[in-house]
Amino acid sequence: MSEHLPQLNVTKARAKRLTYKAASSALIEECQLADLKDKNVTIQTLYSGISRGTESLVYHGKVPISERSRMKCPHQTGDFSYPVSYGYACVGKVIETQSDVSCVKTDDLVFVLHPHQDFFQVHEDACNLIPESLPASQAVLSANMETALNAVWDADLNETQHHMVIGAGVVGLLTAFCLKSISGHVPTIVDINSEKKDIAEKLGLNFLTPDEIKTSKKAEYERLFNTSASDKGLQLAIDTAGFEAKIIEMSWYGDKQVNLKLGGPFHSKRLQIISSQVGHVAPAKRETHSYSDRMQEAMKLLSDSSLTALLEPEISFETLPDHLHDIFNANSSALCQLVTYNTA
Repeated sequence: MSEHLPQLNVTKARAKRLTYKAASSALIEECQLADLKDKNVTIQTLYSGISRGTESLVYHGKVPISERSRMKCPHQTGDFSYPVSYGYACVGKVIETQSDVSCVKTDDLVFVLHPHQDFFQVHEDACNLIPESLPASQAVLSANMETALNAVWDADLNETQHHMVIGAGVVGLLTAFCLKSISGHVPTIVDINSEKKDIAEKLGLNFLTPDEIKTSKKAEYERLFNTSASDKGLQLAIDTAGFEAKIIEMSWYGDKQVNLKLGGPFHSKRLQIISSQVGHVAPAKRETHSYSDRMQEAMKLLSDSSLTALLEPEISFETLPDHLHDIFNANSSALCQLVTYNTA
């Protein structure tokens, strides 16, 4: 990737964005950029990222009507009845500013919660400066790491040592990595796909399949995180939790019905199930950390070079619609799809 992007006159220019036109249908279309005003800046995108979570629900048309307002992402165009441009992992370079902009300057590398688009304009406050220690491509994981960090804060770790994460997708792996970094204890990550063991070990994590948990010596897990988007995953957390353990539910199920068995030891063990969602800073940190503070902490955690293992091989923005079916295939084991943009 070139370090010196062309200083384009983008005022009144036309940009290109990915738009979901209908369920399982997307294309690249042109859109108009306006004149800069009110402390807005223009950004030329270097990378964006796709993780197979909420964006898969958008692609397949599975966003419930009741949740469409809450699920709307910053700078989204359109709504979930289609067409809609959706996404929240753009890394780019600031190429145009107004004289009154104070938070960023031209040539700064920034992460922005923005849909997939080659040029875009946002208020300077929407820009998160990327630390020099964090490679630009790796920074596309910032929103996912922020979700993971918030969940760890929600868990109120205290002196706990035995932690489990269920689901070895992007958020699950980042949550386990975050737990290890913050607590100093190696968590166990669980997934039905035994092939995920390789990447778990690259991140220095213990790995088990659900079947291996059933046959292994039971640990008294004190904090359990479900990122599997599966009621079976949540049930596994309930069944393997220790006395007075906290189960942090990080999955979002869309319109899917969830079935759980809350008999057995659920009450005698005095278990707690709490939800964690990134829309608000965890209560334990809310008085001391702003959204910006949380993002900066997440980016610091992302600087570890081992996390490049979460990025799928690059595909170009121009060809992205041709790859979406495979990316969002239910049988895919892809992690974070890295999208590159032409900067020539």
